[in-house]
Amino acid sequence: MKIKNITAREIKDSRGKPTIECLVETSKGEFSACVPSGASTGANEALELRDADGRGVTTAIKNVNEIIAPKLKGIDPTNQEEVDTLMISMDGSENKSKLGANAILSVSMAVARAGAAERKLPLYKWVAELSGNKEKLFIPLPMFNILNGGAHAKNDLEIQEFMVVPQKKTIAENLVICNSIFNNLKTAIEKNFGSDHLELGDEGGFAPPILKTEQALFLIKGAAEGKNDVKFALDCAASEFYEHGKYKLDGREFTRAELLEFYENLLKEFPIVSIEDPFSQEDWQGFEAIVKQLGEKITIIGDDLTTTNVRIIKEAHNKQAINGVLIKLNQIGTVSETIQAINMTKSFGWKVAVSHRSGETMDDFIADLAVGSGANFLKAGSPAKPERMIKYNRLLEIEKELHG
Repeated sequence: MKIKNITAREIKDSRGKPTIECLVETSKGEFSACVPSGASTGANEALELRDADGRGVTTAIKNVNEIIAPKLKGIDPTNQEEVDTLMISMDGSENKSKLGANAILSVSMAVARAGAAERKLPLYKWVAELSGNKEKLFIPLPMFNILNGGAHAKNDLEIQEFMVVPQKKTIAENLVICNSIFNNLKTAIEKNFGSDHLELGDEGGFAPPILKTEQALFLIKGAAEGKNDVKFALDCAASEFYEHGKYKLDGREFTRAELLEFYENLLKEFPIVSIEDPFSQEDWQGFEAIVKQLGEKITIIGDDLTTTNVRIIKEAHNKQAINGVLIKLNQIGTVSETIQAINMTKSFGWKVAVSHRSGETMDDFIADLAVGSGANFLKAGSPAKPERMIKYNRLLEIEKELHG
């Protein structure tokens, strides 16, 4: 089986912003993939190529159709690494800025789907093969983002994501629990702030006019009351509220040491299992300090810090700065490099959390990626928006196949 044709076209993401859909054609049919886009991005992310207006993707689409497609025609799509390496060398830049990480990734994901079809495997089993993952496959725990702040919402909360992580054995049970908490939270927000404050943030979580981190967590704690085995997770995205060596949070300024103490106090009050990007991506000492102090109790996840990049993940390991990594396909730009980042993270004995972006599409690739690579968690937002729910529905399908 060979790649016959590759075409890219523009679609809109969940924020109404242009992004890329790629179609790879083989004798087995046509295989598509859509690329998401982030609002809060790490400094070392591969470059999402936008037109001069900062919005359009016509240049990236042109790069797929006129530069990448002719070079990949005739290649076997089961040779994922060969395809990805070829595109990386075609681009030739450090951060995929010439062709665009969005252009390259759209092709890489679509080729992975074509490869799975050629092998007559569901995508998650093909990902397991590509990853060399011979362990028994399982469904990762979902991290449901039910309350938004930061760059994902129009309120005054600095912490970007407040998540619930139900601990039941099946995704079906965990979804039921999340829906119940979500509805309780809706009722509480309506009661406290009025029905005109039920708007949702980018990732489907509520974005009420809250000012304080603790206030948000107490709201969620109340909504989860009586639910056993429900943990909380935070994505602080601290780079967004870091300025001149200080952290501006909850209406005051924190030093590194004060912010660490702030997180420690939250742990005493709430059942938090993980904190993502608790310090700025520039503040390695902050990460080292929190791992030293809290790393035995919870997972400290790098996202803006590590950007799905094996070089930086290795540096984080050398510095003992984290014990978990957030994985985003479009931070690095190819399926092969994403798998390498996951495998390195696992080799360190760290937790892996596969994640969506705030500007999402109706593509469910990350669900298969999480299962096939053996990730511990999947972050896909709240089950209130279709582009988020499609990922959880895919996990439900996979769960039936694994336990059927």
